[in-house]
Amino acid sequence: MARGAIDYGRMVEQALRTVVRDVLRRLAVEGLPPPHHFYITFRTSDPGVEIPDYLRERYPTEMTVVLQHQFWDLEVDDTALSVTLSFNDVPQRLRIPFHAIKVFADPGAEFGLQFTLEPEIVPLPAPAVEKKPPVATKPADGEPPTRGGAEIVTLDRFRKK
Repeated sequence: MARGAIDYGRMVEQALRTVVRDVLRRLAVEGLPPPHHFYITFRTSDPGVEIPDYLRERYPTEMTVVLQHQFWDLEVDDTALSVTLSFNDVPQRLRIPFHAIKVFADPGAEFGLQFTLEPEIVPLPAPAVEKKPPVATKPADGEPPTRGGAEIVTLDRFRKK
């Protein structure tokens, strides 16, 4: 990122990863109310991903897990989720950092998120930014006030109608 540039895409994806974390924290505490269930696709080769070697060999780039009927011991911290799932009737513990998640979907709620940017590997939430008072500037005599060229994008265009 160029000095002084604001990477809004990365900031939005980081915020949406926080949504995933918060939903999974709620699931860990309250359980899974019907009709919700979650499909989580993640990059298996990302740093911090912990899966059995045979799964990494079978899924060298990405893997999708489902949290619906048979999952146990879900734990969620600021950086990752850990869960026990059954593979061929053998329980296995997985640790999936949030930065490794590519897709998070809840078909029961017709909701899904797809992460397309390579994430910066930082804990969630991002550190708070110190607020500074706005700097007021006055245009020189005879010059019109300047306005930024911001594009406003509403989330309504992405919602199912």
